[in-house]
Amino acid sequence: MNAGAKTNAGRFFEDYRVGEVIAHAVPRTVGSGERALYHALYPARHALYSSDVFARQCGLSGAPLDDMIAFHVVFGKTVPDISLNAVANLGYAEGRWLKPVWPGDTLRAESRVIGVKQTSGGTNGIVWVRTTGYDQHDEPVLTYVRWVMVRRRAPGDAPETVVPDLAATVAHGDLVIPQGLDFTGYDFAAAGEPWRLGDYTVGEVIDHIDGVTVEEAEHMMATRLWQNTARVHFDATARDGGRLIYGGHVISLARALSFNGLANAQMVVALNAGAHANPCAAGDTVRAWSEVLGTAETSAPGVGAIRLRTVATRNGGEGLRGEDGKYLPHVLLDLDYWALMPV
Repeated sequence: MNAGAKTNAGRFFEDYRVGEVIAHAVPRTVGSGERALYHALYPARHALYSSDVFARQCGLSGAPLDDMIAFHVVFGKTVPDISLNAVANLGYAEGRWLKPVWPGDTLRAESRVIGVKQTSGGTNGIVWVRTTGYDQHDEPVLTYVRWVMVRRRAPGDAPETVVPDLAATVAHGDLVIPQGLDFTGYDFAAAGEPWRLGDYTVGEVIDHIDGVTVEEAEHMMATRLWQNTARVHFDATARDGGRLIYGGHVISLARALSFNGLANAQMVVALNAGAHANPCAAGDTVRAWSEVLGTAETSAPGVGAIRLRTVATRNGGEGLRGEDGKYLPHVLLDLDYWALMPV
């Protein structure tokens, strides 16, 4: 069948140029429906995103949408232009949530290409982009860098390699605290746990205990919810071994599981680094543990910041890396981020 000239086959590695700005199509208005579906898909129950009353007690006008809803919506906008022909989404850096997203906001996204590098085999290349999500007021709500391995359309000359110099972490002084946020009257009983920032020590490891078995229907619903059109997530013929679970689905599962032990890590405000270490498939049971990497004060009353490394694993495997330094096969996700917590 002739696909014709009107359909979009997606970009290939040789189609990207460093410095190019890509405005992604289809803005999306988000609301309470996204919150309900998000909480149905994941065991998400952080109080600030669940209760208008709790959020108002913390100085906000009501409960914003979960931080990862903003991430998924913005990420989904980029897929047709960045990762429709991706082999794998490799990592994240320099992510910051810049303002809360509220029911009724309309989000759009644009990306700047900041790096390209052909792989040694010549059939694929790595593309780095800095993506920013904007609301209906053209104010940025989220920004992050990600890099993805993309297929070449055909063999050919490689573009000049440009690898961006990315910060290892977002400095705690660069964290954006939502306007009005105040934890001085924080309701620990309503939040679900008594632990304050000072109760955590650097190097402490928290086993979140619970697990969630990934179902085919749920991850496909999530992929469609976020308008993620990458074929490997919904087309079983697009890769050997069946559909690939969207990496963001694993991120949200790990974040939701972390409630058990980190119920007061209310808002994710920065993404320092992240790697999808191994693919996840339907039938895998996702578990998670977190390590405390650091703590910091903020200028907001009663609000501190905790830096966490949350690792998602498959089927209860132990350990992180082998003797060769590579991730062990059961490791699905390694995520380094800052969250806001009462002091």
